[in-house]
Amino acid sequence: MIVDDIPDNLALLSDTLSEAGYRVLVATDGFSALEQICYLRPDIILLDVMMPGVDGFETCKQLKVNPHTAAIPVLFMTALGELDDLLRGFNEGAVDYLVKPISPPEVLARVESHLKQAFNFQRAEMALNNSPFAVMTVSKEGRITWLPESGKNWLSEYAKRTGASNPVLVGEVLPVTLASWLQCQPFFEQKEESTNFETHHQGVHFSIKRTLCQHTGEYLLLMEKHSKDWDLEFLRHSLSLTFREAEILMWISRGKTNKEMGLILGTSPRTINKHLEHIFEKLGVVTRAAAVSMVLQKTGKFKTEIE
Repeated sequence: MIVDDIPDNLALLSDTLSEAGYRVLVATDGFSALEQICYLRPDIILLDVMMPGVDGFETCKQLKVNPHTAAIPVLFMTALGELDDLLRGFNEGAVDYLVKPISPPEVLARVESHLKQAFNFQRAEMALNNSPFAVMTVSKEGRITWLPESGKNWLSEYAKRTGASNPVLVGEVLPVTLASWLQCQPFFEQKEESTNFETHHQGVHFSIKRTLCQHTGEYLLLMEKHSKDWDLEFLRHSLSLTFREAEILMWISRGKTNKEMGLILGTSPRTINKHLEHIFEKLGVVTRAAAVSMVLQKTGKFKTEIE
């Protein structure tokens, strides 16, 4: 989308991009641009700064506060050379700027570069949203700094089942129990071992593992939740297992390999294999199928998920 109130600029940019194979939308002011985006979301926006009515800064601000348009890369077009104006554009959420008079080769190079970055980001988010894990980043104080759809779904489910009242939004603090857990963890600079967060609420097991983002000083939280189709506490007590051993039995019944269970539980395949040896010894069996069969009989589940 090109947003500019000067017809000659619109014509030059539209012709340049159309000839390069792009499908182009045009708007002559911020209000009409925002209105069009409600019906058709562009992949990138070239936005003039000085326009009558809703100027470029306000248009960008409104785009960035809307979750449905916040990820669209915005490139400002400006004849202003003052540093303050350029800095304001970045503060409103722009990713780049073009200085007028516009150079068509420069426009094509910057558009192509930012579209590649945006598409890579979308692929990464799609992969996350379709994986067994959810992610988000938080500050050391527990304030949410990045929240993709997978993380939002995890937090919403957690809040719903625990009665947490915190809004699930970027900039907000984590629910109290999660923030307290994070604050109790040592800083990684101290090279002390941290503990994962694990809890059960209304039949769902929630877990979090944290990793330090070296360049930003934030924490990446790797989160998981699964329904307790198996009563892990009952299983642990009735068969004299540890909670981790009960978890491994549950994942075996779902057809997971040692490598997959290692990824899910945040440990190595070798450690999983050691747990399996202890499980087989405690249950008096020698195969995975026999271990799951014994558990299913014990818990009254006669339909195995291992098939």
